[in-house]
Amino acid sequence: MKRTTRRKEMLLKGIAMLLIVILATAACWHEIGTLLASGKIDSESGMVQSIMDKTATPGVAILSASKGKTEFKTYGYADKEQRRPVTAESLFELGSTTKAFTALAVIILQDQGALAYTDDVSQYLPEFAPTYKGEKVKIAINQLLSHTSGIPSWSIRLIPEGSDKEQLAATIHKMSSLALDTQPGNAYQYATVNYDILAAIIERVTGMSYQDYVTEQILKPLGMNDSYFSTGQERKPEQLAQGYRVFFGKSIAYDAPRYYGNIAAGYLVTNLKDLQHWVNAQIGSGEVPDNLRKAIQQSHKPDLSTAGDESENLFYAFGWSQDRETRVIRHSGSNPNYSSQAIIDPERKEGVFVLANLNSTAPTLIAQNIYDQMQGQPMKTLKYDDTYILMDGIGSLLVVLTVIGIAFKLIRLAGGRSDFATEKGIRRQKIKARVTLLIRALLLLFVLGWPLLVNYNYRNWSRNPTPLGVG
Repeated sequence: MKRTTRRKEMLLKGIAMLLIVILATAACWHEIGTLLASGKIDSESGMVQSIMDKTATPGVAILSASKGKTEFKTYGYADKEQRRPVTAESLFELGSTTKAFTALAVIILQDQGALAYTDDVSQYLPEFAPTYKGEKVKIAINQLLSHTSGIPSWSIRLIPEGSDKEQLAATIHKMSSLALDTQPGNAYQYATVNYDILAAIIERVTGMSYQDYVTEQILKPLGMNDSYFSTGQERKPEQLAQGYRVFFGKSIAYDAPRYYGNIAAGYLVTNLKDLQHWVNAQIGSGEVPDNLRKAIQQSHKPDLSTAGDESENLFYAFGWSQDRETRVIRHSGSNPNYSSQAIIDPERKEGVFVLANLNSTAPTLIAQNIYDQMQGQPMKTLKYDDTYILMDGIGSLLVVLTVIGIAFKLIRLAGGRSDFATEKGIRRQKIKARVTLLIRALLLLFVLGWPLLVNYNYRNWSRNPTPLGVG
């Protein structure tokens, strides 16, 4: 009798395990396909659609410029629920590709004699007093521009959440006594808050808000009239693409937390029509005011002795990652809702700018393939593209396993079955089962909620802006 009961129990466990495998496979089918399938590269549109599918990206907007000719291409939806397609007017948040605009504002002020690259930051922000190994140190403006200030990448976690006009000041206050990782000027370490500190300097020097100064000195002169800095009130909400995040292999609408203390490093909102003016200005095409043209040219030819060394033949300066050999400049951007990638070749007068309404590597992958195609090189077959999709797949699998485990434990509790003969043993087993059930329930809550606990990987705003890495 006991042998028959055990066989039945083993059979039930086998069926339960089979159900786990089936349900987990079904729940993670998208991710499994992403992991194993190759991307289509028979055409540019096929390549773009394949990457969008593999990364669960709802909408993409692409600008490509070559020798005076600009082309717009759009794919997918600015809003899936309303089936509103992406257009050349659709607005996206740029993320870290905003940094080049901030750097350009600093160059303009330096050219006007309002500040110098070698100036100590505390000259403008006396409340900013970082330390290295317990001693106060000086950080120069050019060290902020090149991410050689010694400020650690993780400092992005100190940026307070909020959308009021005091957030930039609150961010600087949070950084005021920061302990640096290295002596300023000694090493490159990408830290997004370097550019928030630059924004605060711009405000002290000009007496204007950062966003007003950049708008008046850069956006308007370039004709970027739809562009603005997101500060809680959207100027053209009907044109703004809805932001998304990935959950169980699908993109879902997501109203991300706002961190406007990071405005200078990630909150410029723009579209393809406006970016056309920006890209053309970078490659020397179109009508650009003389002071802006001079500043842009300077941003492409920095002092290599103060630039940040990212890797061999690659350095960072003035909001761009720059290749020593090809002179190609690039930068990626991301925030919890959006991502972007710019690749510009000023010498060949070519450029690509890709926008997406999901934090994914899609813009980087798409931009690189389009740029390669411009150079007569074949587009690359893609097998697995996106760290975030992998993370979501792992999370989805853990959710399924945890739910199955909870269900199995509930069934056992409801049945009241016990291998113990005594009443004391039965009570002990039930207590153990309830504790196990509680632990599994807490695990389920953690697996479901960890993206929200870390603001859906908000720290990745600080990642190195070269593929992949954002990209």
